[in-house]
Amino acid sequence: MDKIVRQNPFINTEKPISGVLFTETEGYRIIQNWMAEKGLQPFKFQADTWEKFDKNYSGMVVAPTGFGKTYSVFLAQIIHFFNHFEDYGKGLKLIWITPLRSLAKDIAKAMEEAIAEIGLDWTVGIRNGDTDIKIRQQQTRKMPDILLLTPESMHLLLAQKNNSAFFKDLKCIAVDEWHELLGTKRGVMVELALSYLKMQRPQIKIWGITATIGNLQQAIEVLIPYSGKKTKVVSKEKKKTEIIPVFPDEIEVLPWAGHMGAKLAEKVVRIILNSKSTIVFTNTRSQSEMWYQLLLEAHPDFAGQIAIHHSSIDSHLRIWIEENLSSGKLKAVVSTSSLDLGVDFKPVDTVIQIGSLKGVARFLQRAGRSGHSPFETSKIYCVPTHTLELIEVSAIKEAVKRQVVEPREPMVLCFDVLVQFLVTIAVGEGFKAEKMFKIIKRTFSFSEMTEQEYREILEFLTVGGGALKNYDEFHKVVIDKGIYKVTSRKIAMLHRMNMGVIVSDAMLKVKLMGGSYVGMVEEYFITKLKKDDKFILAGRTMEVVMMKEMTVYTRLAKGRAIVPSYLGGRLPLSSSLSHFMREKLSESLNPSSKEKELNFMLPLWQEQELYSHIPKSDELLVELIKNREGYHLFIYPFEGRLVHEVMAALVAFRISKIQPITFSMAMNDYGFQLFSDQPIPVTDENIRTIFSKENLMADVAASINATEMAKRKFRDIAIISGMVLQNLYGKQRNNKSLQASSGLIFSVLEEHNPHHFLIRQAYTEVFNQQLEEVRLTEAFRRIHNSKIVLEHAKSFTPLSFPLKVDGMRQTLSSEDLTARILKLQAEAKRRNNIK
Repeated sequence: MDKIVRQNPFINTEKPISGVLFTETEGYRIIQNWMAEKGLQPFKFQADTWEKFDKNYSGMVVAPTGFGKTYSVFLAQIIHFFNHFEDYGKGLKLIWITPLRSLAKDIAKAMEEAIAEIGLDWTVGIRNGDTDIKIRQQQTRKMPDILLLTPESMHLLLAQKNNSAFFKDLKCIAVDEWHELLGTKRGVMVELALSYLKMQRPQIKIWGITATIGNLQQAIEVLIPYSGKKTKVVSKEKKKTEIIPVFPDEIEVLPWAGHMGAKLAEKVVRIILNSKSTIVFTNTRSQSEMWYQLLLEAHPDFAGQIAIHHSSIDSHLRIWIEENLSSGKLKAVVSTSSLDLGVDFKPVDTVIQIGSLKGVARFLQRAGRSGHSPFETSKIYCVPTHTLELIEVSAIKEAVKRQVVEPREPMVLCFDVLVQFLVTIAVGEGFKAEKMFKIIKRTFSFSEMTEQEYREILEFLTVGGGALKNYDEFHKVVIDKGIYKVTSRKIAMLHRMNMGVIVSDAMLKVKLMGGSYVGMVEEYFITKLKKDDKFILAGRTMEVVMMKEMTVYTRLAKGRAIVPSYLGGRLPLSSSLSHFMREKLSESLNPSSKEKELNFMLPLWQEQELYSHIPKSDELLVELIKNREGYHLFIYPFEGRLVHEVMAALVAFRISKIQPITFSMAMNDYGFQLFSDQPIPVTDENIRTIFSKENLMADVAASINATEMAKRKFRDIAIISGMVLQNLYGKQRNNKSLQASSGLIFSVLEEHNPHHFLIRQAYTEVFNQQLEEVRLTEAFRRIHNSKIVLEHAKSFTPLSFPLKVDGMRQTLSSEDLTARILKLQAEAKRRNNIK
């Protein structure tokens, strides 16, 4: 039985589920017999999915990690085939969309094993950026029965001539890990592709597969907005998760970020040694590189037994790591979100999270990588990088206990994605304007699009719109007998090369001299390095030999090296976790608390209360501190770094209206600091005005350079919409060139057509995403209903000290920073009379 559990982690081996009736059909009998030979029975949600699928429902499957969501939809398609054999052709029957390439590989393997054991002659194919061109050509000539692909590869299929032949026998499209795609532009790509194929073949069923999500009903409406039979199948089985904090040997009452993790490396080593196989999750690629080195330094015998995995590492290395993690040959892998999703690494029995947890959904996703089989307990150790992160562990436990998971808000009116999609279809089989309008309007994302906006988009595609009509490069689509199509081979080729909505800084390949490719680094980082400078990538120390075009040539080296930093590496703190953190902070001095994290931090909380205040859940704490350096204002909304960036600029703007004053700023997930060499005019009398919710967004717009932010946001929009091409005949343009090109277009449109739909989108994205307008408004509404506590502290407090340190990082080297921190800690203890 143990062997069966390992081989089939998705199927219930405990006992038959009473009340599940299998319809007496050929399909059910075949699957029943296959499972019976293995001593297996389906979970009720799997059997329910099979039955609804056979009755031609579309729907959403919701189940915990490791309980066989994949098998619920995949086997439903096989059962339907056996029951309705006469309705099937010889072509592609099931499309399986996944957000990650590694996920597709794992699922395809599981499908192939099941198909072979059942005795079906179906083939399973994978199509993504890692797929060999010969295999893609074979698929184009003869599609497999099941095709696994990413959203980008789905659109590339639609860009092929006569692509409708690929889908003539298609019965179902399954969208895996829908919660990861929802709320992103890749999710909008999926919406458009589904609506297009659903219009071509109305009988196609659409099934989503998702983990628990805070807005489940809306998630279904976004994926399946069509009329017809729809259902949601929710598993009653729950995954057990054991959350284990890793405590330092002593508590720092004046904590600071980034140094404690290294002190806990020995404890992490012991956890790995006591486990069968471990994934060590970090939040950024640079942090994963640092921890890989820390583990090797702490335990040199790990050499050859541990590996590092993130998106900048060469695909061949990533595949090798995934295969060896699955086979149990690797003791541990240090990873970013590249291993977050439902990849089934059976030997993994332990997960370690380094640093902040950021959100409930992400935490549960990562925890589920361990104990992946049913009825196994997922075990996750939480390693803080500074003491205050332990309160996040307490908050996560509470959220899991109350079953609170963040919603994923869908994106709407992403015109850049729509422009790219329309050119894709025009490159493929072309489209008629009236029919395409209906296809687009059926999606959730574009249900509010007006006919006027659609006409503007068509004009933009054909003649560049009003402001750009004199530029031939924007005349991409022609109208031939009412059909919008791309006739230029050059335009079609460049479009295929630039498809996709993931826009990052220009990436340079890293290659060993006379050897293989190691991975990629971002342009802005590598341009700071000179010849012979050393950096770390994929766990190796390399020395820069030369840079040629978009490749960095290196040789292996030894000695001190810097770790690449990556733009966009910061994850936002979720609103759900922020709520529970404020709640736990309010309870932190409770002497009868049974929570280990809060009890361990008690000396810190006592110091905070003694020299300042601990805010209750309905309070906002503001601290004013004067020292030899100047005047410090610390504010603690606990809303996450991104919101605090906007709040800091807003509060600084409102204070400057009281008295002209200049500030420097620092922020973390818990609060923000404003520092000045002048007295800061914040008093009990004016503090309510400073935090007023009135004229909020008008003051935000006045406090920032909204035009400059929109201009930078427009760079991504211009790339996605094809106004600016990132890849030219296999060569990637550098970031400076892209910014210059998009900036020029932005300026032209701002001057001559300020209401252009892509300009409006740029400003909308600035307010919705960068300024987080909805969450910011809610935060100020909460503060309006809270008591504001203004404290004048003698010196830095446990809450303010990490912010002070973050403010110094920008100007000091790591050695100078450490010395300065020790001096500040000693000074604070002296001023606060801490013994």
